[in-house]
Amino acid sequence: MTTTRGALPELAGRVRSVGASPVREILALTARPEVISFAGGLPAPELFDAVGLRDAYDRVLAERPGQVLQYSTTEGDPALRAAIATRLAGRGLPTEPDDLLVTGGSQQALTLIATALLEPGDTVLVENPTYLAALQCFGFAGARVVPVPTDADGVLPDALEELVRVERPKLLYLIPNFQNPTGRTLPSARRAAVASIAGRHGLWIVEDDPYGELRFEGEHRPPVASYDEAADRTVLLGSFSKVMAPGLRLGWLRAPAALRRACVIAKQAADLHTSTVDQAAAARYLADNDLDAHLDRVRTAYRSRRDALLAGLPDALPAGSGWNRPEGGMFVWVRLPDRLDATALLADAVAHDVAYVPGAPFFAADPDPATLRMSFTTHTPGEIGEGLSRLAKVFRQAF
Repeated sequence: MTTTRGALPELAGRVRSVGASPVREILALTARPEVISFAGGLPAPELFDAVGLRDAYDRVLAERPGQVLQYSTTEGDPALRAAIATRLAGRGLPTEPDDLLVTGGSQQALTLIATALLEPGDTVLVENPTYLAALQCFGFAGARVVPVPTDADGVLPDALEELVRVERPKLLYLIPNFQNPTGRTLPSARRAAVASIAGRHGLWIVEDDPYGELRFEGEHRPPVASYDEAADRTVLLGSFSKVMAPGLRLGWLRAPAALRRACVIAKQAADLHTSTVDQAAAARYLADNDLDAHLDRVRTAYRSRRDALLAGLPDALPAGSGWNRPEGGMFVWVRLPDRLDATALLADAVAHDVAYVPGAPFFAADPDPATLRMSFTTHTPGEIGEGLSRLAKVFRQAF
């Protein structure tokens, strides 16, 4: 006897409308060990303090296994929040542990903010280009994403103010330090202007800062959250992924009380709490080790790798290309001559065992096909030189 099987209901519209991350797809494509990849925004694994982290796990598991292997509070480990608060205060942003919520990486923090703030159809302003996963996150929330015009220093305050007047957005998403994908940093005067605009017009700011502690040169710039006009309307996101290890999946958000409480409730529905043992180990690591001394070693290595990439770009790229010189972070932003398409050339690059990320997917609107992002952190200067030699062959064939 034949049984009729009914068709299953379709997946949610939000899933059908938001595509996979091209960056994650490229990373899977270039996983072969012979590929020199400038694609991934990954910390250098040989610079992880694996010994210090192992010791931290050993200590917390030996001293209080029943506690660190148990369920925990949603807000996060008190010792870890205290350590984060101390580090923020040291960077000029007075913070109490209760101002913080520990999350599963800063990506979850962004998702919680979107859940707590955004209704379908709400308008979100972003830099153009911006972090690809943020565009995905806002897409899942059903938001209408509007790009803010930018230049080499980031968002243009006059353009931002005009868009705020016209679009009446609910929030502005910024990466002010060594932005992903461009590596640029927002000057202090523009930070003050952004804070003033948010204060006058009633606008939430999401200040995403995973790279701020990776400054190689130049002067520290204050967080947007430190300006009085924006203090009650700025959510600061941070992460241990770039300064300790991304496999820990530990991030945090600092937010005004009412919004933070809404994010706690959203997190309770998402995962109850971030891993107890990972939080405890991170707190122990920070208590027993000098993270700043570790970061000095990381920054020294990254600076030499950035310099190797910048030194090799003139010979590797076709005449008429341009690129920036970031003062820190992980990325250099490149623009090829107008007639070249970075996406179309990627397959040839992979065939030559080298990879990068095309810039077009990072744009909320009007993508520039001639742009690409290059990460310099995961290869030695010698490997970077070899990768650029391979890339030069790709561009010679195309030009």
